Formats: sequence, structure tokens, C-alpha cells
Amino acid sequence: MTTSSVTTEARAAWDSERAGEQLAPGQLFIDGDWSPAESGEVRTVLDPAAGTGITEVAEAGAADVRRATRAARAAFDDGPWAAFSPRERGRLLLRAAEALRERAEAFAAVESLDVGKPLAFTSTVDIPTVIDTFEYYGSLAAGIEGAARPVAMPALAYTRREPIGVVAAITPFNFPLILSATKIAPALAAGNTIVHKPAQETPLTALMLAGVLRDAGLPDGVFNVVTGDGTAGEALLRDPGVDKVAFTGSTGVGRIVARTAAETLKKVTVELGGKGANIIFADADLPAAIDTAIAAFVFNTGQFCMSGSRLLVERPVYEDVLAALGAACPHIPVGDPFSAGTVVGPMAGPRHRAKVETFLDAAAGDGLRVLGGDDLRRRPGFFVAPTVLAGVDQGSRYVQEEIFGPVLTVQPFDTEDEAVRMANGTPFGLSAGLQTRDVSRAHRVAARLHAGIVWVNGWSLLDVAMPFGGTGQSGYGRENGPEGLAEYLQTKSVVVAL
Repeated sequence: MTTSSVTTEARAAWDSERAGEQLAPGQLFIDGDWSPAESGEVRTVLDPAAGTGITEVAEAGAADVRRATRAARAAFDDGPWAAFSPRERGRLLLRAAEALRERAEAFAAVESLDVGKPLAFTSTVDIPTVIDTFEYYGSLAAGIEGAARPVAMPALAYTRREPIGVVAAITPFNFPLILSATKIAPALAAGNTIVHKPAQETPLTALMLAGVLRDAGLPDGVFNVVTGDGTAGEALLRDPGVDKVAFTGSTGVGRIVARTAAETLKKVTVELGGKGANIIFADADLPAAIDTAIAAFVFNTGQFCMSGSRLLVERPVYEDVLAALGAACPHIPVGDPFSAGTVVGPMAGPRHRAKVETFLDAAAGDGLRVLGGDDLRRRPGFFVAPTVLAGVDQGSRYVQEEIFGPVLTVQPFDTEDEAVRMANGTPFGLSAGLQTRDVSRAHRVAARLHAGIVWVNGWSLLDVAMPFGGTGQSGYGRENGPEGLAEYLQTKSVVVAL
């Protein structure tokens, strides 16, 4: 099958889903039904591999957001959702997971078309992860329980674990469905209602998911989708009907989210940027460590907050590692997401490519050693070639700022203490990793790294049962695992006098 025919099939999958869910162009999903934005405005969603339009989606404004939050509030306060037991909520999530499994090919195709990530990844990583997430929290829902507490007074005292209320889920462009599911599934398992604002560049699978949840039996108003830009996001943050904000995105926007939500004392979790350090010690299995280092920085075209974008290499093997990286970069398959064998697809949009290019354009002038990095600007779409930068200083912006593309900085170190200091020497603290054969060193260094998740002899080893989240400028709160469910619950104490 040719690349063009696969791409055509992906577009057909979107058109089929749209027809099946009555998704006319420019529709929001509010209170269980589809409707246009009050302004009538729409936005064209681009295919990042070609730079051409896929479809149009509604551009929600403050009035549309208010309509969605009112629907969610009514569903939480007065609708049938409040009467669902945890076990019933769990069964609904399991039905949704099964529906996603049945339509996995369509979801994978649309996610690839919308984001530009290889179909090989969306079909084996993204969509299976989303299914796992709904199944995990569907199973976990029945275990939500309080506890009796012995107290000194003559009373029966116990706690209840209750939903928070209306949740605003604001999600990013790089893993649209995964990072939506990590919020939506636990929030629903806990009994909350949701207004979801997906990223303006990549909203298509969020709209498809609305249909899945409706068909699984979710009452009207429990899950709503408003597509749009920052105007819709700000309206959600300021809306007094929203009780909690769950946000994934850049650190800069995360600060705005936290500051704005604080005005109405909303509960907030923010999973923000990262600058993950991957440490290769001289005793590591070097071929495996180099393969890991490459995968860690090119996965998802480097548009990954937990990307291994900084490589720290013990000096005795530094030049060997650098030579291997330089030899490998030109051979990493870059191209159409629907071509077999593609590893690196396009950036998700023109502004994301432009940001990466500002760093790469300045690198040679800053005296850096640049390996790989062919200029792909003349080809259609928003492509950036994998690039390695050596000769970087710890204090440089290449090390300290999140580039968010397929760009790797490489620095040598001489001692374990120096490696730890360098790894911890940025404002971020989301992910880190180390490659070594020394099991004592593995545990010792993992304990010293300032990161929400640390990988040993691998990278991006993720499972829905294991929480992730940040420290420092990478945010606060956790997603996945029981900890992710706890973020959507609050504790009430009940004391009955005897």
C-alpha cells in the first residue's frame, strides 16, 4: 500500500467518524449534543506532514465555555450522575475502553493525521495506552472508600472520599488522547464532571472521544468538549463554576494557569515542561545506552515533556558516544507519518517548528559542534531533522531551556557527583535516567536525582499504574496510578454523636 493511499485512508477514517457521530464541521460537544460556537467562528486544523487543511472545528468563546460549565455543573449537582455508584462508574469506563478497542484503527489513523506522529506509534503506543488508562481507572473506581476512625469522644467518626465537582481539563498538542485520558478517566471514576479544552492544533480525537463516552452511557453534561484557542482556556480558568483545573503544557502557560485559578481558589494540578537528563556511565552497555539515548530524544519528534533532551556522558566514553550519535542521526528515518519505517514525523505545527529552528540557527554562531540536523525547511510540512549539539555550557540556553524538538545536547562529566549536579542543574524536574551496569550506583543515583520519574537502563518506561509528575518548574500533582485518582477526590469527615 502506498503512502498516499494510507494517508487517504486516514482522512477517510476521520470523515467516517465524523459522519458516524454527526460531527458536522465546526461543532462543540456540550450537554450531550453537538452545536456550533455562538460566534459561528471556525478554525482550520492542519495536517502537519503536508501543511494543508484537514477539517474545520469550532472556535469557542467565553459564552460557549459558560454554556459548557453550566451543563457540567447541572450534571454534577442535579443530574443522574450523582446517583451512579463507584462500581457503575467503573463499568461505564470499561465499556468506553472496549469501544475504543473496537475503533482503535480509526483513532490511531486520525491521531497520526492530526499530530503528524508515525502511525506505527499511535497504533502501538498512543491508542493502547488510552485503552489501558480507561480500563485501569474503570477497575479502580470500585475501590474508592473512606475509613472509620477511632476518636476520643463518644461518637462514630468516619471519612468519605468524594468527587471535587466540575473539572476543567486543558490538554496539549503532543499526546492529545493520552494526556486527555490521564485526566478524563480518573476524574470520571471519581464522580466528577468535565469540560475538556484540547489543544487548538490537535482537537480531533477529543471530539471522537466525546461520542465514545456518550455511547458508553455517560449522562448528558458529564463530559463536554470546547475547541478553541487561549480565549476559551482563560474563560475556563476564570469561570466560578469550575472547581478544579488539570493542565498539561508549557511552564510559561502553567504559571498563568496557576495564577489565574488562584483568583477563585480552584484546585490545580499542572504537568509542565522538562529538560530530562540521561546519564551514561562508562560501565554501561554502550550500544544499548546509545540506542536508548537516540530513542529518548527523537521519540514523538522530541515533542515530549519527558524527552531525554540532555545527555551526560562519562569522559572515558564521551567521544565514542558522540561519534556514534553523529553517525546515526542522518540515518534516522524522517518523513510521512503513514510511511512504513518512519521514526520522526513533522512538528505539530509551524510555530513549533519555528521555535526549534531559532535554537538551531543560533547553534553554529554560538560555537557549538553540530551533528546531523539537515535543513528540511524546503520540503512540504513542518519537519526538523534530528540534531546533536556538543560543546554546550551548563548555563547556556540550550541546556537550560526546553527546546521541544528532536534536539539533543551532549556534555561530558568526570565523577558521579558531577553528573548528579549537572542533571539537577536546571529549573526542571520531570524525568531523568541513567545507564549503568552497577546496581548499587543505579539505586544511589536514582535517589539523588530531582525528578518525578527516573529510568534505569532504559527511557520512557511508562505504565498507567506508575504515577508521573514534576518537581520545580515542571509542576505539581501526579497523573496515573492511584495517585492520579486521588487528585480528583476530596475527603469529608463525618462525626455522629452517640
